[in-house]
Amino acid sequence: MGGWSLYAHTGKLKYHYNFLGLRRSEVIAPTNLPAGKHQVRMEFTYDGGGLGKGASVALYVDGNKAAEGRITRTHAFLFSMDETMDVGCDVGEPVSEDYGPRGNAFTARSTGCKSTLTPRRRMSTI
Repeated sequence: MGGWSLYAHTGKLKYHYNFLGLRRSEVIAPTNLPAGKHQVRMEFTYDGGGLGKGASVALYVDGNKAAEGRITRTHAFLFSMDETMDVGCDVGEPVSEDYGPRGNAFTARSTGCKSTLTPRRRMSTI
């Protein structure tokens, strides 16, 4: 169905944008995250000028730019009517091929997955 995901994979901060399973774009920090807690942030800057255009993406670790890249095409309206915004897991169809399905809602509850949207100005730590 598509979607986007911000996560750590093989030690690196990674952003994955899945356009309907037809086109995938990634921005990956070149260095591993140091051990410990960190503030991570992704900035998505849409090109504008209509629906489904591209975007620039920047990844930050502790306020410092860690990587930047391009998303070549975006969804025109919405990702899915039956998916959720998940924090800490993915209870629906996986966005990236880096990780598989994480089970159903029961599995998510038992592992502490939160299905809530984080406010824009609040930063998350991983």
